[in-house]
Amino acid sequence: MEQLSPFWFVTVVTLLSGAGGTGLGGAIGALFRTESNRTISLLLAFAGGIMSAMVCFDLIAEAVEAATLASAGGVWLVIGAVVLGVGVVYGLNFLIDRHTTGEVPHSRSSDHPQTHDDIDELIHADHWIEHRKAGRSRAGLVVAGVVMAAAIALHNIPEGMTIGASFAISDDLFLGTGMTMAVLIGLHNVPEGMAVAVPLIGGGMGRAKAVLITAACGIPTLVGAWLGLWLGDVGPVGLAVSLGFASGAMLYVVYGEIVPEAFLMYRSKLPAFAIIGGILLGLALIF
Repeated sequence: MEQLSPFWFVTVVTLLSGAGGTGLGGAIGALFRTESNRTISLLLAFAGGIMSAMVCFDLIAEAVEAATLASAGGVWLVIGAVVLGVGVVYGLNFLIDRHTTGEVPHSRSSDHPQTHDDIDELIHADHWIEHRKAGRSRAGLVVAGVVMAAAIALHNIPEGMTIGASFAISDDLFLGTGMTMAVLIGLHNVPEGMAVAVPLIGGGMGRAKAVLITAACGIPTLVGAWLGLWLGDVGPVGLAVSLGFASGAMLYVVYGEIVPEAFLMYRSKLPAFAIIGGILLGLALIF
């Protein structure tokens, strides 16, 4: 049987990571209400550690090497691309928070953490509870779910660039950096899928339809993956910009979302050890 070309291989893997990850989260949100804060905290921390290693020891290093070879500003071009990646993902997350934080009364308190500190908040379940207690219409909750779905769909584009850029520098499609990043981003997408599905189902939408809509939120990841793969093939400058942008996007996801959530959800030293363990495993996978 003829093997898939690299382009189609990346396409299939990205679909599984994007649509598959959010769809799995949607299915979990449709079947279950809560999970263990401790378990999810440690999984998030461990995944964050692996992502940190992949970004710092592989993606950024490759980006600087490509920019230096092209005599295109070297490390300063990469720093600019990283800052751009951080800024874009921060802006998208700001839009998500702006449209969801006000739905839950206690989240408007000045002493409430900006990052979710409970799995119910992370998956939007407490928004459903507050809507029901206040006797609000189901339509309002569906709107909240749709807003979250649209924001997460946009958010997945830079995450897709990370997958595409990682595959652009992978010597082995099956065991390289690209596949590792695709798996990690897929795991990261699971709670995002839960955040979309819970309010949709709470608003009266059928479970199957809600899961399908949730999975569709991951499809834009493909656009980012194709863009990252294309920039990686354009030349050293394109590869440096693509890797730098993808690195910035992932750094914000890790240190602006994953790590704070891990520590707030399980207030212990264990998430720190999970991060360290993830970094060491990431180092082993790279070298």
